[in-house]
Amino acid sequence: QVQLVESGGGLVQAGGSLRLSCAASGRTFSSSAMGWFRQAPGKEREFVAAINWSGGSTYYTDSVKGRFTISRDNAKNTVYLQMNSLKPEDTAVYSCASSIKTGSYYLRRSYAYDYWGQGTQVTVSS
Repeated sequence: QVQLVESGGGLVQAGGSLRLSCAASGRTFSSSAMGWFRQAPGKEREFVAAINWSGGSTYYTDSVKGRFTISRDNAKNTVYLQMNSLKPEDTAVYSCASSIKTGSYYLRRSYAYDYWGQGTQVTVSS
């Protein structure tokens, strides 16, 4: 059993920044890949970013490349999503998830993740 708790969401103006955190407990965090997904109202959940167990490999959806950075601290059992230059279209509920899969193909797909947090709301005003 793995528990994931996100924090750091909120309301920010376009061009601003937020840093999301996801604290994990349960399964050995340092051996799991972690991902961030988001879901806007009326839209399907979409992949945002993922990081492998060591932090040596990261993956991003094209719309956030150069603006968002995923990182992890295995000593703190926490994964982060630094979001800069935020746009109104980034507004969504952001959820972190844990996976034992590896590689870009799987980590971009929600079915590869077996544990999910409850999500944190990010709202970007124009």
